[in-house]
Amino acid sequence: MAENKKIILTGDRPTGKLHVGHYAGSLKRRVELQNSGEFEKIFIMIADAQALTDNADHPSKIRENIMEVALDYLSVGIDPEKSTIFIQSHISELTELSFYYMNLVTVSRLQRNPTVKAEIQMRNFETSIPVGFFTYPISQAADITAFKATTVPVGEDQAPMLEQTREIVHKFNSVYGETLVEPQILLPDNEACLRLPGTDGKAKMSKSLGNCIYLSENEEDVQKKVMSMFTDPDHIRVQDPGKLEGNTVFTYLDAFSNDGHFAEYLPEYANLDELKEHYKRGGLGDVKVKKFLNSVMQEELRPIRARRAEYEKNIDLVYEILRSGSETAKETAAKTLEEVKHAMKIDYFQDPRFLTEQKEKFK
Repeated sequence: MAENKKIILTGDRPTGKLHVGHYAGSLKRRVELQNSGEFEKIFIMIADAQALTDNADHPSKIRENIMEVALDYLSVGIDPEKSTIFIQSHISELTELSFYYMNLVTVSRLQRNPTVKAEIQMRNFETSIPVGFFTYPISQAADITAFKATTVPVGEDQAPMLEQTREIVHKFNSVYGETLVEPQILLPDNEACLRLPGTDGKAKMSKSLGNCIYLSENEEDVQKKVMSMFTDPDHIRVQDPGKLEGNTVFTYLDAFSNDGHFAEYLPEYANLDELKEHYKRGGLGDVKVKKFLNSVMQEELRPIRARRAEYEKNIDLVYEILRSGSETAKETAAKTLEEVKHAMKIDYFQDPRFLTEQKEKFK
């Protein structure tokens, strides 16, 4: 069994540039965790192999976003000196681990996974589910266990995936002996960050819906998107009382604003609670609230844009960070795979006992 080290494994599918939903839901927290000194190792995966499970016909889409996601990581403050950024498809050991874990999971159990069910429905895969997509909870278990992750920071929607991983770990350890580490889920501590809606009020940000604010967008484009955000459709006149429920602008303020922002940009209110109360009783227009949110978002995104601009000038360095990180990740995963094969007694050429046993058997 592995030593008691605190290790993080997390990542994203490179199907597009990362947006403020990713930032609020996971990226910002990853940087905090990285800088906390609490974790011995942090592995951050660009999950290109997983992205291919529903993009197999469009490999160029994945290829063109590898560097975009790497730049997004570095721009938010992921430090390659403290965190290992790697590309999933470079780690062939993950595929082998997935293959062994497949024997520990039934088809009916995969079918019951709420996340898988929701994703299948969203992609209209009901009648023709690619096997790779159907089994991606097993692949995810391989990703997590290969690095002996103790902690996996994810959104609430991924909780069933973590539960599936824990089941696989428990099953493996009970059959083959204590080998794998059981991970714990780490949810965002700000409830508004659990699921940041699109700018149009839709439940999820989506590139195809055009309702995302990307981390790499310029100041002008961010302002346009903030000023066109969905609010309360019944809040027609300034004097009308406004609703906070389903009001995207206030959801974003919950996720991003703090008392310091009020002191800087809207000093007539001490905090967000005061602003909400005024909006609910009427007399506060949407434009004023949106202008404040724009100031908050621009302050949050400004240093991210600046860091990205610096890295964009040195793509060779970003390439080297990915190459080196993938090598480190591969070495780590190879050690776990070795332990897994030993536990399963299939390390025939590495275990001298195998030859001894066979000689004895055929005497």
